[in-house]
Amino acid sequence: MKIRILFCLLTLGLTVAPGLRAQDAKKDDQTELGAKMEKISGAFRKLRGALPDATKNDDSLAQVAIIKENATAALKLKPAKLADVPAADQAKFVADYQAEMNKLLDSINQLEAALKAGKNDDAQKIYQQMGQIQKDGHAEFRKKKQ
Repeated sequence: MKIRILFCLLTLGLTVAPGLRAQDAKKDDQTELGAKMEKISGAFRKLRGALPDATKNDDSLAQVAIIKENATAALKLKPAKLADVPAADQAKFVADYQAEMNKLLDSINQLEAALKAGKNDDAQKIYQQMGQIQKDGHAEFRKKKQ
């Protein structure tokens, strides 16, 4: 009986340990910009379900504040993909990245205004636009995963 329990614990330990090591490696590889984007993504996902319900506008505004804070901080950072861009094109790459982040910030401000005005239908449309800005920005500026 004790051998079975020991065997089960050993098996469990061997299956869980590699997953923990993979998570630690992911945290080590993450850049400051990646951390900001992860916070934006988490708040963005929480907004999806809350936007149609006007009674949740206070919660939605809290998520918008998280997105806005992290997007503003991300504007000042440089994407890791910059290292892959030829030196002659790096200034344009950073300028394009900042323009895309400013476009996102404009949408965030519009979303915030729509929520404060109680225009949840408009807020949902703006949310969709923000999703497209995110997709376009990731396609252009995000370093491909290996």
